[in-house]
Amino acid sequence: MITGRPKKPLTLDEEQRTQLVSLSRSRAIPHGLVQRTKIILMAAASMSNTEISQRLKVSKPMVGKWRQRYLAMGIQGLDEGLRPGRPRSIADERVALVVRKTLKTKPKLGTHWSVRTMAGETGVSMKSVHRIWQAFGLQPHRQQHFALSTDPFFVEKVRDIIGLYLNPPDEAMVLCVDEKSQIQALDRSQPMLPMGLGYVEGLTHDYVRHGTTTLFAALNIASGKVITTCKRRHRHQEYLAFLKQIEANVPQKLDIHLVVDNYTTHKHPVVKRWLARHPRYHVHYTPTYASWLNQVEIWFNLITQQAIRRGTFRSVKELVAMIEAYVKHYQKHAHPFMWTATADSILAKIERLCQRISDTQH
Repeated sequence: MITGRPKKPLTLDEEQRTQLVSLSRSRAIPHGLVQRTKIILMAAASMSNTEISQRLKVSKPMVGKWRQRYLAMGIQGLDEGLRPGRPRSIADERVALVVRKTLKTKPKLGTHWSVRTMAGETGVSMKSVHRIWQAFGLQPHRQQHFALSTDPFFVEKVRDIIGLYLNPPDEAMVLCVDEKSQIQALDRSQPMLPMGLGYVEGLTHDYVRHGTTTLFAALNIASGKVITTCKRRHRHQEYLAFLKQIEANVPQKLDIHLVVDNYTTHKHPVVKRWLARHPRYHVHYTPTYASWLNQVEIWFNLITQQAIRRGTFRSVKELVAMIEAYVKHYQKHAHPFMWTATADSILAKIERLCQRISDTQH
């Protein structure tokens, strides 16, 4: 029994398949383009339109549309911005050349391609290069920084700390503790130019240093409030004094779970002996190169952006006074940070990153 017109077979060569697979795994390009590449890959695997629509939860007409667009126009046809009209002046081969050079090569005298250098290399106009990069989500001028943890107990520590965040223990307080060291009291060498209509605030690029301070902070994940102090130095003696400050500020009936990093100060023998004499303390170390797991880093970013980075201080005393004033005001409006990432979602993200590294090396 005939069920419909036989579909024209969709086949991919190795280069086309590689490009489509790369696009289908991307988290930087629009979701619609990712979905279309998956449609083409499934169609090339001889899957029916009905099966593709069920797997991707899209309509059969949509599957048929992008299948036909790819057969007619190639990979460029997956760009939704293309509409019927004047025929394209750039052949698929030229588009593929721009994409391939952007992904696989670098200019001779530079670290990355610009629209101008790519246009000069390929003979494609700068506007066309820009449109191609937009269509495929290519941004050679940008970078994302990462550091993979080398901690052999990375998985166990992630699950332990995330468990504290998402399901904190009863009759206990979870405190994220760390230090922001070497905060400089910087005084601009010339007066600041205030913001006005049509121009931004102006600061001189040179400054006078008046010393530094270290900010110790413990963030209560349940309330968002912080315990803080500023110290001149950053040794185990100062850290131990801060622990004693925490001890004085937390009701004795509560256990205390500390989330800290692996800095040597936190593991000093004197500190360990003090913790052993105070059994209500439970220390949870973040994995190496994973300070982003410590919620107090979010608070450090707030005070840095809102009060420190653009400040002008004529002495360390003035800097410390500003920090204390900021903390006093913050406590009145403090609220907990909404931590939503699960251990599984974090580990899955790490797995995708490792897969990208593996794909790059092969």
